[in-house]
Amino acid sequence: MKMFNKTGFTLIELMIVVAIMGILSAIAVPNFMHYMAERRLNGAARMVMSDLMNARTLAVTQNRNVQVTFQTSAGAYYIYDAAGTAATRNIQTGFGYRDVTVSGNNNPTFAPTGRLSGITACTITLTSAALTQQKEVKVSSAGRVAIK
Repeated sequence: MKMFNKTGFTLIELMIVVAIMGILSAIAVPNFMHYMAERRLNGAARMVMSDLMNARTLAVTQNRNVQVTFQTSAGAYYIYDAAGTAATRNIQTGFGYRDVTVSGNNNPTFAPTGRLSGITACTITLTSAALTQQKEVKVSSAGRVAIK
């Protein structure tokens, strides 16, 4: 007489495991979406800060004024050197920060000394539509760039 080895899982056991995994993923997805929106806002703030620091470095190395101009409606900003050539940066379409908008209270111009020229300070505000949160990138009169 032949004996069958009864190892393995029954269909009911597999269905219970699939149901538990479905419940856990339904709980985890909203938290993951919130996490990703936070990462996009932080990434956009770091990118703006990096570009401002690069503009300051460009002003010092080329011994010329470099201006950064923010276009609020399109989420874009431009980095102008003294010759008038501009490097365009659009954080929404070019870098995947689709729900982040950028606005600045002033357009900073970095002097050849690395300091701001013409204004005492500048604040750039990045707003996430998904989170309704904001990050600020501040440029001091000395030219120091920091995320607050």
